[in-house]
Amino acid sequence: MAHAFLALAMISGISLTGATEAVADTKAAAIVVDANTGKTLYSSNADAQRFPASLTKMMTLYMLFDAMASGKVSKSTPIPVSAYAASQPPTKVGFRPGQSISAEAAILSLITKSANDSATAIGEYLGGSEQRFAVMMTNKARQLGMRNTQFRNANGLPDPQQRSSARDLALLGIALREHFPQYYDYFSTRSFSYRGRRIVGHNRLLGKVRGVDGIKTGYTRASGFNLVSSVNVDGKKLVAVVMGGTSGGARDAQMARLIEQYLPAASRRDGGNLIASRKNSKVTVAALELPESEDAPLPVQRQEVVSQTANVVTAYAEPAPAPSPTAQILTVPTPSPKVEMAEGDASEVDPVTTASAPAGGWMVQIASVGSPEEAKAMLSKAAAQVGGPITSLSPYTEKFQKGSTTYHRARFAGISSAKAANTACAALKRQNFNCFAIAPQS
Repeated sequence: MAHAFLALAMISGISLTGATEAVADTKAAAIVVDANTGKTLYSSNADAQRFPASLTKMMTLYMLFDAMASGKVSKSTPIPVSAYAASQPPTKVGFRPGQSISAEAAILSLITKSANDSATAIGEYLGGSEQRFAVMMTNKARQLGMRNTQFRNANGLPDPQQRSSARDLALLGIALREHFPQYYDYFSTRSFSYRGRRIVGHNRLLGKVRGVDGIKTGYTRASGFNLVSSVNVDGKKLVAVVMGGTSGGARDAQMARLIEQYLPAASRRDGGNLIASRKNSKVTVAALELPESEDAPLPVQRQEVVSQTANVVTAYAEPAPAPSPTAQILTVPTPSPKVEMAEGDASEVDPVTTASAPAGGWMVQIASVGSPEEAKAMLSKAAAQVGGPITSLSPYTEKFQKGSTTYHRARFAGISSAKAANTACAALKRQNFNCFAIAPQS
């Protein structure tokens, strides 16, 4: 099966080479693929590694669709939200630890609002922990032929080792349609109502560019503005990817131009399932055997204490041995990017400001939550679990307003340098705390 796919890729122009290509200086990359035949109609830096931002959630959804198609999860299955998932920065639904969301509502919250808390909850539910789920995502990427991709979290929040390419994301877009036609219409959702709130989507091409029926937007400061679009007009099908846009409007305009220019060249001939043979093929990443769709996820209840007040919620994990600490998934060059903003579209990002921050240089942020008590509890938990480079730092909370909602950032302040901030973040991430560094205000 793998040889058949490789042959198809060579004929159609979906190249699988370039896995070791160095990260280019520019953020920009793009590709247009005929989804009927697999032929590449346009390509620019398509194999260069880029930060996927919220395009990561395409794979999170692929994994959830796979679980639903196999009968292990239903649309109404409640997905519990841990304290860690609830602590993710905006954009988010805004859960309290111990709440839950149905699988279908979680899908819609990812597609419309790009909800980071929902994505993390899905990852923890399917993988037992977000770290293990990222390994499962990377393994699935290899099965699909995504050779330039490595996942480190379920939502696309900044991580210098989380990488993909325009070509890989086009492959994933085609796979979502081919493997899960019964769920693919979710990607055309423009808005939905949840607990009395109307949540409006970020994909502004839906309903404005003829034939566009999904898929996903994404943004972080380091990635720029990203978009994967699927087009279906009179039997002609395209999947196009734009990465590194300078603004949401510029990204959308570039995508619209690519669709207009290359749709006439697309074929109405159906080439069959281009990547069906890759869905469940056996892949070993490094020396680590990872679960396949028929083996995972089958959630098993375990009990987990999620806060200092000893509130207990039900979490779910697939029983499996811990990965060997020596196993490596994919070695990706680690850059020294500028400090990144939290995930979401530009209008939805938790703005990183330090106007009221205490003096003392760099800070690291681990959460943006609904109350100062939650923020302080997260800081206390992090200090207790991580120790080491965290114990000498000053816990600090900062209130900010977003619309009619008040949030509180949980930060550690008093960090002397960028290197020390990155060291602190690395220690936090090893204990499954989300983290990003904040430079001192000039």
